[in-house]
Amino acid sequence: MLLIVGLLAACGNTGGAGLSRNAPYGVNPRQEAVDGLIVGHRLMEAGEYELALKAYYRAAGEDGINVDTLSAIGSANLKLGRLGQAELVLRRALEADPTFVPALNNLGVVLMERDKIGEAKRVFEQAYALDSGQSDSIRDNLKLAIAKSEARVYDTPQEEGEFQLVRREKGRYVLLTQL
Repeated sequence: MLLIVGLLAACGNTGGAGLSRNAPYGVNPRQEAVDGLIVGHRLMEAGEYELALKAYYRAAGEDGINVDTLSAIGSANLKLGRLGQAELVLRRALEADPTFVPALNNLGVVLMERDKIGEAKRVFEQAYALDSGQSDSIRDNLKLAIAKSEARVYDTPQEEGEFQLVRREKGRYVLLTQL
C-alpha cells in the first residue's frame, strides 16, 4: 500500500514552474500573446513572408477579419508572388473600407505587376489623394504608373514580322511578312 501511495504522489503536480508539459520552451501560457499583426509586420520586415502570412491568419482568427488583417494578408501574398490571391484579398479589404490607403497602394502594386497599368494608375491617384501627398512611396508609384501608361500610348506596337512589298505584275504589289 505504501508503494502505491508513493507512486501516486510522484504523478501529482509538484508545483514547479506551473507550465504545461506540452508548452514550448520559453513560453508562458499565462501571459497574453503578442498581436499577430505586429508579429506579421516584423516578419515581413525580416523577409519571412510565409511566416508573416501565418501570423496574419492568426490575427484574423483572434481579432476577426477587418481591413487591417485583409490588407496585411494581401501584402504577404504579393510578396510571395501570389498576385491573383493578393488582388482578391486587397479588393475585399477595400470593400470593407474604400479609403484605406495602404490597401489602395498595395492593390496598385499588384495591378502594375499584372500589367493592368490603367487601373493601377487610377488606384494610385485615389491613394495619393486620400493620403494628401504625404507618402513618398505612393507618389513614386503614381509617377511610375503615369510613365508606363504614357509609354504604352506612344510606343509603336511590336510586329510579329517585318512587312515587305513584292511586285507581282505591272502596278500590282503584294504584302509579305517574314516570320
